[in-house]
Formats: sequence, structure tokens, C-alpha cells
Amino acid sequence: MTSKNQLPKINAQKLIAKSQLFSIEQLDLTFSNGEKRLYERMVGSGRGAVMIVPMLDDETLLLVREYCAGTHSYMLGFPKGLIDEGESAEVAANRELQEEIAYGSNKLTKVSQLMMAPAFFNAKMDIFLAGDLYKSSLPGDEPEPLELVTWSIKDYQGLLQQADFKEARSIAALMLVVDKLRG
Repeated sequence: MTSKNQLPKINAQKLIAKSQLFSIEQLDLTFSNGEKRLYERMVGSGRGAVMIVPMLDDETLLLVREYCAGTHSYMLGFPKGLIDEGESAEVAANRELQEEIAYGSNKLTKVSQLMMAPAFFNAKMDIFLAGDLYKSSLPGDEPEPLELVTWSIKDYQGLLQQADFKEARSIAALMLVVDKLRG
């Protein structure tokens, strides 16, 4: 289903802040009914990101526990990362697996694409299911080794109850994969 709404006209846009990770842009908009508004949005690199749900076998999920600066805590989730310049999403997914969990994948299946807070952020993340894993490691950019955690997909509801498994993208990826595997 598509919307019949006409996109607002962008009268002006200007950069109002910039960091190493993102920029904040202000949009001066006029809507089709004549209403005018200023919106702000975070602008990412535009290349996108990937999250991978790796399965060691038909039942075993591989997750990582890593430091998250936003909550100043360690959280459990799936391997993820930005797509580098010139990379396809599939190549980035396999690279991130090797950097974060020391496995590569012979079978990457795109499950879905997620958008995080599209009202404020233009970031897209491709979700992959990784199977037929093989040992392989690449140097990553993490400041410390990530803790590798195995979990039975049969107990996905138990994973959802874990105090440190709260990232919405990881939860969405888990549920999309559970649904896909059920057929």
C-alpha cells in the first residue's frame, strides 16, 4: 500500500551540526496544504549498515556482548556494522562476521531491511541470516574483544527475556529470522 500524500517542498536545507558519526540537517519545508515547518534530521553516510543473525548449526544462534556508549552498558545483540565505501551489503555482512565473531559465511540470505527512527534519521540496515559458517577472522575496529554467546533458537523467548538483550534492531532481526525459519 502506498500513500497518496504529496511530499513537502524543501525550501532550504542547512547543516547545523556535525560529528564523526553523523550530521544534523535543518529542513525548511512547505506542505501541500501550505503549512510551513522546520524539521531536523540526522544524516548518515548513506551507505547503510548490516546486521547478521549467524547460525552455527540448525539450532544455535551466535551473538556478541559488547559495550554500548549510549547506555554505558554491555548489551547482547547480533554482529553489525557499517557498509564500507564500495562494498555491497553482502560483502559487508561477511566482513563484519569475520571481524566480530571469527566466522565467515558461505550462505548469506537477506531477510529484510529496517529503518531506525525514519522521522529523524535516514539510516537503513539490511538484515541477513548467515549459515554454513567457517572459521575465519579479520581485524576489527572494536576497542576490546567481543564476548561470543551461543543461544538455542528454540529458546528465542528466553533470549527476549534477557536483561541485556534489549536493542530493538536485534529483537526485530531475531523475530524476522524465527518467522523465516518457520516457513
